[in-house]
Amino acid sequence: MIYLDHAATTRTDPAVAEEMTKWQTELYMNPSAFYQPAVRVRMKIDEARRKIAGFLNVNPAGIYFTSGGTESDNWAIRSAVEANSAKGRHIITSSVEHPAVRNTMRYLETKGFEVTKLPVDKYGSISAEDLKKVIRDDTVLVSIMHANNELGTIEPLEEIGEITAERGVLFHTDAVQTFGHIPINVEKCRIDLLSASAHKLYGPKGIGLLYINPGIKFGSMLFGGRQEKGLRPGTENVSSIIGFAKAVEIASNRMEEDAKRESALRDKFEEALINNIPKIKINSGASARLPGIINLTFPGIEAEPLLILLDSNGICASAGSACSAGAIEASHVLLSAGLTNEEAKRTIRFSLGRENTDENIEKTVKLLKEIFIEKEEHR
Repeated sequence: MIYLDHAATTRTDPAVAEEMTKWQTELYMNPSAFYQPAVRVRMKIDEARRKIAGFLNVNPAGIYFTSGGTESDNWAIRSAVEANSAKGRHIITSSVEHPAVRNTMRYLETKGFEVTKLPVDKYGSISAEDLKKVIRDDTVLVSIMHANNELGTIEPLEEIGEITAERGVLFHTDAVQTFGHIPINVEKCRIDLLSASAHKLYGPKGIGLLYINPGIKFGSMLFGGRQEKGLRPGTENVSSIIGFAKAVEIASNRMEEDAKRESALRDKFEEALINNIPKIKINSGASARLPGIINLTFPGIEAEPLLILLDSNGICASAGSACSAGAIEASHVLLSAGLTNEEAKRTIRFSLGRENTDENIEKTVKLLKEIFIEKEEHR
């Protein structure tokens, strides 16, 4: 198998899995209990929180563990606007956000909030000038992702943060695609709320975090016990929290090395495709982009049959469109970036990771070339 879908999820690092085992089978006690083994579990959770906070260079008191990016996005947006609704009921986001943000915004619109969606350029990047034009005295939150999951484009967080800080508006970023892959300067970007997920950086599924600036007004989305200071109650997912911290530790030691290697593989992949498949279109061309994401529109063939052919040859990738109720629906990200409905349905995302090699890229390009030669011969 050649796995080229790391933006969807990553393999749990063996060192992470090994670290988790002890806290599943030996020190499995409830961290809220009083006896000594449980206290050890509680101390390990606190250690994990400090490690992750250190990676982000933030106060550990601002790190809250969640079930993943979707929960973190929902909690960040809903609690921020509800806790601060006295200031206003206007929210700003972008037209290319992940469904966890996009659908939360739709829900809030049904509750009387007004949502402004910023347009993007052909690479999916917003303009800080556009933000300045639409931000208002009653704007309560700006939510812009750090990097797009389909195109890989990195948004100008520092410029956004300057604008929101100047206007006294809360700033949330979905950093699920970037956390552990590229540097994030929370303080410099004036970020109040940040969402991240472990399974995107070789950690376990089912665990994420929400960073909450300790100085902002914010509320709970769940009600229960006193875990996570009562803001996110429920017995902690201990082994996954510890695995998350281990994945962050590994990422902190090799992030620069991984980024450099994946960028080189990405460039090699793109160059080979351009040289071997006429009329292919590369959509991931922004100067600020993630190392491993490549978004391509192929000539004359829709994504679904192309993905089936790739899969039958042991290559895993994903479409730039999603299957909904048996019908292919063009990606809102690609449409927002200016692709036609037809182009969006002919688009595939490849996303690289630690285990990918030059040989993986060569085999994938060779197969794609064969597919398109055969297609041309049968026209």
